[in-house]
Amino acid sequence: MDETPQTEDLPPNLKILRVLVTVLMVTMIAGFLVIVVLFVIRMPGGAPTALPDTVALPEGTRASAVTYGPGWYAVVTEDQRILIYDAETGALTQTVEITAGDTP
Repeated sequence: MDETPQTEDLPPNLKILRVLVTVLMVTMIAGFLVIVVLFVIRMPGGAPTALPDTVALPEGTRASAVTYGPGWYAVVTEDQRILIYDAETGALTQTVEITAGDTP
């Protein structure tokens, strides 16, 4: 009364397909883990960017963002201005007033 079905061997084509699907799955998992690790390594710590020591902001202004370019850096202030400084001398070279455009 042994009625357990007999397992048959898979055809060679299906064995190869099973191996290929398993290799693909392992490769995708490894790739996903690499991407996650790179995001963790490359993301900034969240610490605010420090202003260079030579920056002299106008009286009563506070910086809200800093960006650097070749030969210059810009400070965005809380009173909606962009102050552009020379990187070598630290002198203020340009001030740009930020105005809100018409929004529909």
